[in-house]
Amino acid sequence: MMLNSRFWNIALRTAHIAAMGVLLGGHAFDVPREKLLPSLVLTIASGVALGLLEAGPSLIWFHQGRGLMTLAKLALLATIPWFWDCRFPILLVVVVLASVGSHMTARLRYYSFIYREVINCHNGPGTTQLSAELEEKKDVSRNG
Repeated sequence: MMLNSRFWNIALRTAHIAAMGVLLGGHAFDVPREKLLPSLVLTIASGVALGLLEAGPSLIWFHQGRGLMTLAKLALLATIPWFWDCRFPILLVVVVLASVGSHMTARLRYYSFIYREVINCHNGPGTTQLSAELEEKKDVSRNG
């Protein structure tokens, strides 16, 4: 039996958070670079895998708020080998982006910066409430 995407989302997200925790803590306590590179690679790889899983067959994710936040975090993580002396502040910015991105409203998470409107993909956190809000908005514009 093929495991569903929710299982993979949880598994990848858990690995991602664990790798990022090791990476951030290691840099906070000045663990040698060679010991932290595997955590950096795992953080980036699990982030890429999560992005691909969340994007699914559509490219919409890449220009929605949720995708852009993820791409920004991955871009920052990818700069660490070249800006090693700034690694701890970079990682703190990544944590802030992760926290904001995870807790922003569905209206911002699913907003497409190309189409300049909310596009509900019917998967992910907040989509049930978002669907209700978008239906209500359609009803108001039809009756308004």
